[in-house]
Amino acid sequence: MSERVLIFDTTLRDGEQSPGASMNQQEKMQIARQLERLGVDIIEAGFPASSEGDREAVAAIAKEIKKARIVGLARSNALDIDTAWKAVEGAEKPGIHTFIATSEIHMSHKLRMSPQEVIDLAGEAVRLARSYSDWVEFSCEDATRSDPAFMCQVIQAAMDEGACTINIPDTVGYAYPDEMADLVKHVRANVRGIENVILSVHCHNDLGLAVANSLAGIRAGARQVECTINGIGERAGNAALEEIAMILKTRREALPFHSGIVTKEIFHTSRLVSSITGVSVQPNKAVVGSNAFAHEAGIHQHGIIQERSTYEIMDPESIGMGKSSLVLGKHSGRHAFGERVKALGYTLSDGEIDRAFRRFKNVADNKKTVFDEDIEAIIADEILRIAETYKLLSLTVMSGSDVVPTATVRMEIEGAEYHGAELGNGPVDAAYNAIMKLTGRKPTLRRFSISAITGGTDALGEVSIQLEEDGNVAHGQGSHEDIIVASAKAMVNALNRLHYMAGRPRTKATL
Repeated sequence: MSERVLIFDTTLRDGEQSPGASMNQQEKMQIARQLERLGVDIIEAGFPASSEGDREAVAAIAKEIKKARIVGLARSNALDIDTAWKAVEGAEKPGIHTFIATSEIHMSHKLRMSPQEVIDLAGEAVRLARSYSDWVEFSCEDATRSDPAFMCQVIQAAMDEGACTINIPDTVGYAYPDEMADLVKHVRANVRGIENVILSVHCHNDLGLAVANSLAGIRAGARQVECTINGIGERAGNAALEEIAMILKTRREALPFHSGIVTKEIFHTSRLVSSITGVSVQPNKAVVGSNAFAHEAGIHQHGIIQERSTYEIMDPESIGMGKSSLVLGKHSGRHAFGERVKALGYTLSDGEIDRAFRRFKNVADNKKTVFDEDIEAIIADEILRIAETYKLLSLTVMSGSDVVPTATVRMEIEGAEYHGAELGNGPVDAAYNAIMKLTGRKPTLRRFSISAITGGTDALGEVSIQLEEDGNVAHGQGSHEDIIVASAKAMVNALNRLHYMAGRPRTKATL
């Protein structure tokens, strides 16, 4: 009989700390709903003390999500813990996750605390958290660079005050699998009562070993893994939930463990997170990349035709990645459209369905085929948008081999209408210049990418950009049959996010 491994998803907290991946409340709620469908055990919904917006988003998620445990992150101080509890107390299954660094480099340079002060503070933090919640997780930040004997003392102090889950994070992705396994074994052998709590691992991917280290931790005795969708997160990211889930499912003979993940929801969840955060999934990404089940070599194609298992160890249908197919067209009705939206993992109000359906009809009139990916792009473009200080009303571009590219833009800015025209090196550059002149913003363009959402010359174009201004990094996304219009929409979307972030001071926490 295999043992259960709990899946602790931190996409909404650690994943959101990816540069430019900040989410608003509506976006976080959409992902939380899909994580519940996916079957994760614990959702770390955010870091409530980091901002009022994050606290409100965590509270909203706590009130709606019923099956998964909803957890708020808190540093080892009373304000953080009080704020975290106020955010999650409305949950069916609430929890508090508190932490403190235990490595010498963090204690000396960041905390400026003695080892004894860290031990005392860990115990005090857990004691306060336990006064609110029966479920408290304690983490030793930078565990893999900590002295193991000292770390065990800190863990013992946390457990003596009632922590029910102990997390061992590889905060900077420093460990390799044997080290991770040895550290978990050391804790199991040297902490009194450790058999009565759940041991967890939280591995970062700085050296590309996050998933391998997580599996090593499981084999050594951990029964909870902290991970994110698509592996997003600080720096090089976290262990990827989809990879861990499919490894446990595919290699049961080598790893006698199982999770509660509904694997057929994996692909939709990956797409949703990518669409909302603007963090693209690389084509060769394991499990969910566009090339994960693609075969070009003749030998491989012949093998697949004869017997799928010759070159595929997983069935694409097992993760919900069936071939894109025409499911709706210009004659489809609102009800059919609404049912398809629901099947793709979105929960929209009647008014939002109406808005998305109007856009769908426009797309269907101009495209021969409408794919699931088109519908997802429409929802991202029309519904999952932050409050609009800036609105693009119209765009006209003149461009060609013998003319200087010129863009004429009409916008609504804080309720008033403005228009202007600018030149550029190309049509996109001209549109960018016109939009920035009208808004008076001067951000740095950090990333710009265009992709066809599906095949064919009539494919919907999707543009993803990153803008940086005054230390804030925001992504923007836009889709349209015309890639110049899609580019302009992405720019305006990113500007609205920058405007939102400028009034939303944040405190970051890493594990």
